[in-house]
Amino acid sequence: MQHELILILDFGSQYTQLIARRVREQGVYCEIHPFNLSVETIAAKRPKGVILSGGPSSVTDEDAPRVKDTFYSEIDVPLLGICYGMQMVAVDLGGSNEPAMRREYGRAKLKVLSGRTALFEGLPFELDVWMSHGDHVTNVPSGFEITATTGEVITAIENPERGIYCVQFHPEVSHTPLGKEILRNFLFNICGCTGDWTPASFIKEEVERVRETVGPTGKVVCGLSGGVDSTVAAVLVHEAIGDRQTCIFVNNGLLRYREFEDTLEVYETNLHLNVRGVDASQEFYSALSGSFEPEQKRKIIGAKFIDIFDAEAKTVGGAKWLVQGTLYPDVIESVSLRGTSVTIKSHHNVGGLPEKMDLGLIEPLRELFKDEVRAIGRDLGIPELILERHPFPGPGLGVRILGDITPEKVELLQKADKIFVEELHNFDLYNDVWQAFTVLLPIQSVGVMGDFRTYEKTVAVRAVTSTDGMTADWARLPHDFLAKVSSRITSEVRGVNRVVYDISSKPPSTIEWE
Repeated sequence: MQHELILILDFGSQYTQLIARRVREQGVYCEIHPFNLSVETIAAKRPKGVILSGGPSSVTDEDAPRVKDTFYSEIDVPLLGICYGMQMVAVDLGGSNEPAMRREYGRAKLKVLSGRTALFEGLPFELDVWMSHGDHVTNVPSGFEITATTGEVITAIENPERGIYCVQFHPEVSHTPLGKEILRNFLFNICGCTGDWTPASFIKEEVERVRETVGPTGKVVCGLSGGVDSTVAAVLVHEAIGDRQTCIFVNNGLLRYREFEDTLEVYETNLHLNVRGVDASQEFYSALSGSFEPEQKRKIIGAKFIDIFDAEAKTVGGAKWLVQGTLYPDVIESVSLRGTSVTIKSHHNVGGLPEKMDLGLIEPLRELFKDEVRAIGRDLGIPELILERHPFPGPGLGVRILGDITPEKVELLQKADKIFVEELHNFDLYNDVWQAFTVLLPIQSVGVMGDFRTYEKTVAVRAVTSTDGMTADWARLPHDFLAKVSSRITSEVRGVNRVVYDISSKPPSTIEWE
């Protein structure tokens, strides 16, 4: 089925993925492409409309990203320019743009000047909006009218005859409370979308696509991590070809407390997957012995996983495909804004396996964002235990134990982490944070337990709030909760006499410590 499509051309905005998520939330399928996507390719995709994202450049810069001169005359669908997109449209079509006397950043009060504009139809004449710009449009092109302002700043312009609408603010962010309605007006009133993109329709189409790809007798292997992405990918492929998919779940000895045993049971009993559990803990511990440097530990863990997975997959026999839980952000970040010369980020799911094993790739989730994957997982009957689990790094506790890794340290951290997560659930806080975990520090300190002096280890507790993990703030957890966690860890985990709470945000810190 050919879904109606909105194309988003990316000019480098930190909010581009958020634009796509807001469009998808309206039931409209969209794709993100670099700003220099050819006019021919755009036309071939037959979009219902095109959105021009914001970006960090000034439109007056010599090397500023721009569409080609023929873009406006050859793209015969509605356009929505956001922030930098608005400034570029204004300059390209004969208007002018200048640096502002003062950079406008944060909340602003917008006044709609026209009651005839389709973009603001049904909305109040005064709106709270979110600004983030250093330049602004000072003269509008011929044929355009100013439809909104914030103070003396031109904030929205349009030319309905040409189907071009532009806003200086960011309707995609939550700080623009009625931004969803503005985008909806563009999608439905202006572009004529109907909203035919749903989890149910995706599942049906993807199941058919996998069947067609694999054929009636083909076999595939799938690497399971216990996380949301790989689990949903595996269950979706299972819907298509059943036990002709062999899932391999490797225990690297660095998973959370009883995660290997409990998740394996869910895979076998609840989801009825054809799964092999491989306990390779000792192999990983041996390979990591004496390694202290974070990047070295990551490489050792990744290489050992590939070797073990490859050896197990070869025993399946006849497998021609590898299932990966690649998501749309992985795909987007693998494409450079300025073309193919620089890769921003390579795919990291089961890195190195396709090349080593000479397998074709099946990536059933590569068009989806994380929230869409969870919605599809619910439709597939995957338990909330897996769907709502906090993100977990590929190297597992290997990057949460600072310094060298030993089985004893892993066991200690697993117990501390288990207590932290248990209390988050007991206090009904687990779903209020994006990610929560404990870190074992290479620090010992003096303590007193009973009448004895102790010299034992320190555990850091980390909890953050976020929407996508790209930025994060430390969670303001209640003091009585933190007191309970600290008391339980120091009482129940032998070898720990001090608990500290990490109150660092990202940036400048990262979420993980390594």
